[in-house]
Amino acid sequence: MSKENEDRLKVTVRSNTKDLFAFTKLMPNRKKRIERASSEPIREDPIMDLMRKLHPERQYLLIDGIKEETKSTKTYNLVPDPDSETKELAYFRSGQYISLKVDLEGVRITRPYSIASSPKDSLKGFYELTIRKEESGFLTHYIWYNWKVGTRVESSGPEGFFYYEKLRDLAQIVGIAGGSGITPFRSIAKAIIDGTIDAKLTLLYGSSKEDDIIFYNKFKEMEKNNPSKIKVIHVLSCDVVTLEGCEKGFITKEIIEKYCDARTSTFFICGPQIMYNFVEDELKKFNLPVKQIRREAFGEVKDILTQPDFPKEVAEKVFKIKVHIGDLTKEIPAISTESVLIALERANLNPPSKCRSGECGFCRSLLMDGKVYINPVSDWRKGADKKFNYFHPCASYPITNLEISIPRDI
Repeated sequence: MSKENEDRLKVTVRSNTKDLFAFTKLMPNRKKRIERASSEPIREDPIMDLMRKLHPERQYLLIDGIKEETKSTKTYNLVPDPDSETKELAYFRSGQYISLKVDLEGVRITRPYSIASSPKDSLKGFYELTIRKEESGFLTHYIWYNWKVGTRVESSGPEGFFYYEKLRDLAQIVGIAGGSGITPFRSIAKAIIDGTIDAKLTLLYGSSKEDDIIFYNKFKEMEKNNPSKIKVIHVLSCDVVTLEGCEKGFITKEIIEKYCDARTSTFFICGPQIMYNFVEDELKKFNLPVKQIRREAFGEVKDILTQPDFPKEVAEKVFKIKVHIGDLTKEIPAISTESVLIALERANLNPPSKCRSGECGFCRSLLMDGKVYINPVSDWRKGADKKFNYFHPCASYPITNLEISIPRDI
């Protein structure tokens, strides 16, 4: 090591006495600064202004473009509504979502959708949401047939924890996606290409049909133009596969080993619940530390009866929930196999919600009486909440009559 570098590494250590003496000057110096300060009130607050830009309670958006990606998937281009208070879009981290707030047949509901565009696109004034029409979807059919260019859309600010963090994650990302779970990986890939994220991405994307692969050509182009940063492997479960270079079947341990070194990778998983169950069993075979596996919140459990410890004797029973919200008290029906949140939405009580997976805590409510079943996969409550009977309605199912207190939506 050179003498110059040695000098840079030198640290001056004072004695304990000098450090303590310096501490005694803090309060006198603070008082002097206060005495010298102007008596004029502070008119500007740049920190609060920045906070409102990054974490708005509401964003008011307008659809200014729609593109059909596949026979069941469309991409919607969203910009600030010029007639609203939203003048610019909140910046975000690739992998995050926004929670849409939609009035549907007299019922106000929320649904989270990952942002498919890159963070730098938000600085250019647009988000892209890629939404697949689900046959049993409550909202996707409405969006598919009713959203047009010019439709106004209300959303939350960017939310979620499904993003790359250099201090935590390894520089090799292995993305495992299924169906519409590909959307956050498009954002991540774009951010890697434009330099926002300093990492590499190997993407294993499972699909059931060749003609319903989302972003097939877009990812091929990204891979072709950035071979050192992006690699995409399609895994098809259909009987006949005509596309070249695809794997057949499901995303197994063997396929993962074929394309990456699990020990030096951080895994990001996003897709339907059935894919999570399968892939997580495959990843267990690698004995990886928990910190190397990240997964997106997948929304509400579609079939709670598949959980082995759910009390089957109450299946499909209808219970009563006494709801306190502000000064209002109302009694509503609730089906045991649907979340408490859905019961609240059906009653048009406008409950607060964002992730719908028990993760964000935005719907946190007080269970005053009765019992709920909480899916262990979606139980993100803090220890204090468990002790004092708070629960997340989006991840909880009534198994007796209930009395609850819920907060008002913002």
